Amino acid sequence: MSDDPHLLLDLATLVDPAHTAIVIIDMQNDFCAPGGWTDRIVKRDIGCLGPVARPIQILIDGVRAAQVSVVWVRADYSADRVPNAMRTRTARMGLMEDCCVPGSWGADWFEVTPLDGEPVFTKHCYSGFSNPGLNDALSVRNVRTLVFAGVQSHVCVETTLRDGHSHGYYCVVPEECVASPNVAAHDVMLSNVSMIFGNVVSLSELMAQWEGGGVANN
Repeated sequence: MSDDPHLLLDLATLVDPAHTAIVIIDMQNDFCAPGGWTDRIVKRDIGCLGPVARPIQILIDGVRAAQVSVVWVRADYSADRVPNAMRTRTARMGLMEDCCVPGSWGADWFEVTPLDGEPVFTKHCYSGFSNPGLNDALSVRNVRTLVFAGVQSHVCVETTLRDGHSHGYYCVVPEECVASPNVAAHDVMLSNVSMIFGNVVSLSELMAQWEGGGVANN
């Protein structure tokens, strides 16, 4: 099997710009910013969520220079759009305010922003692949490898990654580019990816693969 030319066995081949896309997940004010839904309504410590924007921006700047595709996934958790299972859970928790409502400050991007022409896909549950347009866009670009960044590690990032794996994509996570207030769940997510679903790498290790294409190692 190791001689199969269709298999991507080393990191450089795995993240070749010709077949790689970066998937940025849920970098929105309601999740990451002080006064957002996670901070104000769920009352979670979001101290680790805001700082993840900086390494994600470094990643984005680098991949744009290397002409790697960047796609964005954002949440719209309006009560009339999310599945009943999600509505039931939030109701039981007493979380009655909608999250990431289109047009609101909470739905706006947090410290990282798509460029014109970079596709944006809206989801109403945890997996980005619940929007079929995501897989369609990746297929049109002949993408084989997905590099995941965003929040929260063990919820929307992991759910989208697992679905990506089931769709046949290679999955890579630069560990500095994902975050969650639940440290234990974050660590388990990285362990699961490393053991079963893909590759966990450092941001510098990942970006070094694209230096020949003009990426500076920040």
